[in-house]
Amino acid sequence: MNYDIVESFAQMVREKGIDKDVLGGILEEIFGLLVKKKYGEEAKFDVVVNMDRGDIEIFLEREIVDVVEDPNRHISIDEVNKKGNQDDLEVGEDFVEKIELASLGRRLVVLAKQSLNQKIRELEKEIIYNEYNELLGEIVVGDIYQIRKNDILVNHNKNELILPRNEQIPFEKYKKGETIRAIVKEVRKGNSGPVIVISRSDNMFLRRLFEIEIPEIYDGIIEIKSIAREPGERAKIAVESQDSRIDAVGACVGMKGVRIHAIVRELNNENIDVVSYSDDPIIFIQKSLAPAKLKKIELDEDEKKAIVTADSDQVSLIVGRNGVNIRLAMRLTGYEIEILREEKPFEEYEEDIELIDIKEELGAEVYEILINHRYDTAIEVLTAGPEKLKEIEEFDAEKIEEILEIIKSQFEEEE
Repeated sequence: MNYDIVESFAQMVREKGIDKDVLGGILEEIFGLLVKKKYGEEAKFDVVVNMDRGDIEIFLEREIVDVVEDPNRHISIDEVNKKGNQDDLEVGEDFVEKIELASLGRRLVVLAKQSLNQKIRELEKEIIYNEYNELLGEIVVGDIYQIRKNDILVNHNKNELILPRNEQIPFEKYKKGETIRAIVKEVRKGNSGPVIVISRSDNMFLRRLFEIEIPEIYDGIIEIKSIAREPGERAKIAVESQDSRIDAVGACVGMKGVRIHAIVRELNNENIDVVSYSDDPIIFIQKSLAPAKLKKIELDEDEKKAIVTADSDQVSLIVGRNGVNIRLAMRLTGYEIEILREEKPFEEYEEDIELIDIKEELGAEVYEILINHRYDTAIEVLTAGPEKLKEIEEFDAEKIEEILEIIKSQFEEEE
């Protein structure tokens, strides 16, 4: 019976990869509790589990007495003699007796199996928790097995990982059964087991991809200094070479962009700007806002603020679509950036714009008025300026300012 019990318990954990010594310790603890249930909390006993032989032995120790008051702790000298003891034990000495598991009763043995199952589940949860806790910030590869409204469930080594909506790359399409890469972002203990949260939108995922694709970063020759990212749209990453012979930006981009393209594809075509890091904040801010041309940068290092002066035709480049470029530059450099616009002399614009081409932006009525007053191109209107345009009865100061802003914005878009 002993062997059958140990073997059945061992079978439960064989697939879980639990160490047999750990299992032996669990069995000793469980059967110790069973002995206490049958013989009381003060019982003296020893449980010996031999996993190699598949054997459990329980030894109960009781004091030899003339009159038994507590059969769980005492045994009479007459009963000892009846058991045919050959050690000539006397009253006051301890009698050690081997107890058969069957004597504990079927109910207690069933309880032992239930307790072991619970212990194994707890141990398995702890093993999984520790395993993924060591993988925090590392990339794992799994298969999508369920797509839900607010998250995606991923199978990794038969464990369930969760990719919440806010950790996904916006507008990325996911399909059941496809392979997915992500970093382990969070591991916490839940009621039903460890909760393992993975992420594709975290900055660390981009960092790990660079380490995989660019050997110089993995080897420490090139260091990633900072990352700013709006997942699925655009990212900026500042890098610095520890070897003067190696161009950090060139190494990251690769021949014909082959290295950076591999990362871009993984991130659902997210645009990535690789910026050369500088200890000089002015140079760093300038590089982070490239390709925009800046005229001047004024710093307040205590307040971490920068005032950037640029020609009006450069402002749209500095800001970027929906302000993404300047937001990323601020996160990358750690400086709050304010823009001062300087009007570019009209004669510096390379090409003029016919008013007919911006009729829709101006509005048909405004367009007709300007044409009737012999203004045919955008530069003609800008050159005239507010003073000359005031001569047009249909326009007040507010309308003139609006017209000039519309025309200036067209030149910025052209740039």
